[in-house]
Amino acid sequence: MAGCTGGKPFAILLLLLFACFVAPQTMMAQEPGSRRSASDLFDTIYDTAIGDSDRIHAYKTLVENPISPPDTKSPRATLESFLVIMRTATDLWVETRDQFFSNSNFFLTSKEKDQLELVSALLGKAALTFDMSAVPAASRERASVEIVLQMQEILDRVYLPALEEVPGVPAGLTQDNREPPERWTIPGTNLTIALQEDGPRAGEYLFTQGTVDRIPSDYDVIKALPIASDRGEDLYSYYIYTPGNLVAPQWYQYILSGPPWLQKTFSGQTVWQWAGMALLLLFSLIGIMLFARWNARRAVPVDPTLRQIRHVINPALLIVIANAFQFLCEEQINITGGLLVLLTTVTSVTIWTAAAWFTYQALQLIYLATSRSSAFNKASLDVSLIRTAFRVVSFLVAIIVLGYGATRIGIPIYGVVAGLGVGGLAIALAAQPTLENFIGGMILYADRIIRVGEFCQFEDMSGTVEEIGIRSTRIRALDRTLIIVSNADLAKRKIINYSQRDVFLFRHKIGLRYETESQVLRAIIADIRNLLEQSESVLEEPLRVRLIEYADFSILIDVYANIASTDLNAFLEVQEDLLISIRSIVENHGAGFAFPSSTVYLSRDQIPEPITDQAVSGHKEPGETSYSASGNSSKT
Repeated sequence: MAGCTGGKPFAILLLLLFACFVAPQTMMAQEPGSRRSASDLFDTIYDTAIGDSDRIHAYKTLVENPISPPDTKSPRATLESFLVIMRTATDLWVETRDQFFSNSNFFLTSKEKDQLELVSALLGKAALTFDMSAVPAASRERASVEIVLQMQEILDRVYLPALEEVPGVPAGLTQDNREPPERWTIPGTNLTIALQEDGPRAGEYLFTQGTVDRIPSDYDVIKALPIASDRGEDLYSYYIYTPGNLVAPQWYQYILSGPPWLQKTFSGQTVWQWAGMALLLLFSLIGIMLFARWNARRAVPVDPTLRQIRHVINPALLIVIANAFQFLCEEQINITGGLLVLLTTVTSVTIWTAAAWFTYQALQLIYLATSRSSAFNKASLDVSLIRTAFRVVSFLVAIIVLGYGATRIGIPIYGVVAGLGVGGLAIALAAQPTLENFIGGMILYADRIIRVGEFCQFEDMSGTVEEIGIRSTRIRALDRTLIIVSNADLAKRKIINYSQRDVFLFRHKIGLRYETESQVLRAIIADIRNLLEQSESVLEEPLRVRLIEYADFSILIDVYANIASTDLNAFLEVQEDLLISIRSIVENHGAGFAFPSSTVYLSRDQIPEPITDQAVSGHKEPGETSYSASGNSSKT
């Protein structure tokens, strides 16, 4: 922009501003009801500004300063601003174009580029006199250029009322006591300027949204009519049927010298534009397919970070291809009209969806890079908790990116969110199991019941926790099978976490044989107690070695102590040394360990000789007499 300051465009502007002083003819004062063309009104605007330094300064600022807004405080100010801006922009545009094609340069010079940038800024400023809120933001910039050019062509083909008949104060003047009407329509047309009652531009007079919607159809009807002004060229047709931005590149001469059918129009585009867009789409799809096939044939990296980098590259490549396709279609082939809106919408959906995908994968890559650092591994935070938090945050950020992209293509995402609030209860009921599992996972994290890598027993199962996800927890059993339990179910179970023990219990019952003498038994108990007291791994309290029972086949000694260790392998090593030492103590005292046994005592009983009838009859107790067969007895 700075390169145009004081340049040729402003020499033209000064000529326009003071043309009334040097013109051989003077403008006649307009009478009420007289008809004038847009060109006549433009001349009248500057003619009526003679001698009014404030108005001349306002007009100069309007076209010299690209960022100054148009004057829209009344219908007349809005119409005047549009006419002044468009006359300056189109004159500078035509001059730059003719200058470019008059030389042999293949590319635009820096001065010509600056002039075209000023033209683009002026066209954008002219679009500020329209209510473009209904046009999707993604295609608003290009669509606004088409609207203002179509509007200019319409005004060039109709007669406008005198400026005095347009309500409101002129552009550049302060508001007077006369309040203009809220709406004013150009006589003989449906082109309406109305007061904006709400929104960011409340209080301004703009061409209404309905006018913006009707301008393309009005142009299609009126474009065959002769031009009322003396410009003699339809710049909108030049704009939409030529490649490049505003000025066609030199390679367009090859298309012009080609077959005439290339210049035929179909659905608002020429044949060569349709062919160019189809070729770009074909090359884009071929590129994506070739990359996908090449990527599928590559070996999968063992490193998870390298695998995640592949996941990041895929959406990034899609974003690059979609942007390149959109740029070439808009800036080189110059697709316009309804096809431009459709093309911009589709590419914007692709780009923003890929951007949300890219955001999620990039945040996961950051997590992997962070979790592998030594400082992270030594931190007290749970790795699984950080992973889950990264996934949740990544998903939310991706949703935000996708929502912003939806607003860019015209989807009222905030209204959708409000509508979701109405149906939130139904969604919550439908997603109750998922929410229950999610809350169960949060309970596991908050209470720090289990963590990844810990060995736990869950009632009827046991194993090492491998992952705590949003919905479920994965447990690796001792037989290496993978057990998946929902978080809600796991939070309700009785959990024994062996990995969170601060000490390990060393408790064994030693059975000695009954043949062990009392003195030896006392010595063995004393030596075992002394062994535990001298061990650095055994805590002082509690510690006991006591004879507790005469069991069925052994004399039982109870050994009870705590080993100061939180690692199972370290505990097993200490326990192994203690058990071997206890065995040595027993053997050194000549005793032995009892094992289940039984003693069988064998003996022979003396059986008396059998008594016969004769012996019974001949046997008499002293003092008794024998009985005869007849029953008589005698006693001596």
